[in-house]
Amino acid sequence: MQYRRLGNSDLNVSEISLGSWLTYGGGVERQQAEACIHKAFDVGINFIDTANVYGRGAAESFLGEVLQGIDRKSYVLATKVYFPMSPTDQGLSGAQIHKQIDASLQRLRTDYVDLYQCHRYDANTPLEETMEALTNVVRQGKARYIGFSEWNPSQIQAALNMNNVERFVSSQPQYSMLWRKPEAEVFPLCAANGIGQIVWSPLAQGVLTGKYKPGEVPPQDSRAANSQMNAFMGDITSERVLSAVQSLKPIAQGLNISMAQLALAWVLRDSRVSCAIIGASRPEQVADNAVASGVKLNDDVLRKIDEVLAPALLHATAA
Repeated sequence: MQYRRLGNSDLNVSEISLGSWLTYGGGVERQQAEACIHKAFDVGINFIDTANVYGRGAAESFLGEVLQGIDRKSYVLATKVYFPMSPTDQGLSGAQIHKQIDASLQRLRTDYVDLYQCHRYDANTPLEETMEALTNVVRQGKARYIGFSEWNPSQIQAALNMNNVERFVSSQPQYSMLWRKPEAEVFPLCAANGIGQIVWSPLAQGVLTGKYKPGEVPPQDSRAANSQMNAFMGDITSERVLSAVQSLKPIAQGLNISMAQLALAWVLRDSRVSCAIIGASRPEQVADNAVASGVKLNDDVLRKIDEVLAPALLHATAA
């Protein structure tokens, strides 16, 4: 496993990190979930990403239990705030940030998180109020650094223009071979201001693993087989996209790597990406994905990938 510095922080994070959306504390059987965490540490993953809203606190509670007994300084722990925890508890107001960080720390059974992230932008709260609260959280020692997820360039710039507040060190956008929108404006703006990228859905909800075949019923245990999740996935499971993805197989085979490793190596080819978040329901998936760290794709391979995927690139708004 190789490591990269996260923005202007002093955090060195594994190129592959482990996320917990739709999995730990809910969607994955506990024994398997624990095995994934332990396998992550075995293969050198040191960055665990979660959010208060995942399982309405269940993911944080699960991690709080499983991480007990592991040297707190040996891993980087990140969580997020914004989405509703109840009809009255949501957003990025000062009151909510202070309430939710305390609740997250209690569930995670730790005195601090290394990274506290705004899960989305809150248009209903003055940015000054949000940044002041985040600054207080850091200065109180409850978080070492702050970040954001899916903010647009104007929102990012507004925060950068503020004085006497903590500076963001991370951005968490959706980014994959199929979804490249952040490259245009978010990546350059962040790079110029010491903000690293922690990318989510680098495997495009599993589509880039090649497990979904055009014209075939999705595997029973897959997200696409779940009617609720399939609606969320949208165009990513269209025949056009799935056909193009299947054309990536010879490229991966020629490099003697899996489709997942190819997709992860592709996002990591960009030095502005600090790490890629994976979701795993089995420890074997963690081990397979971890091999992508350090894989280098040459210009010829990158050109072939672009040619194959040109008709399949997605341009819908990120979820």
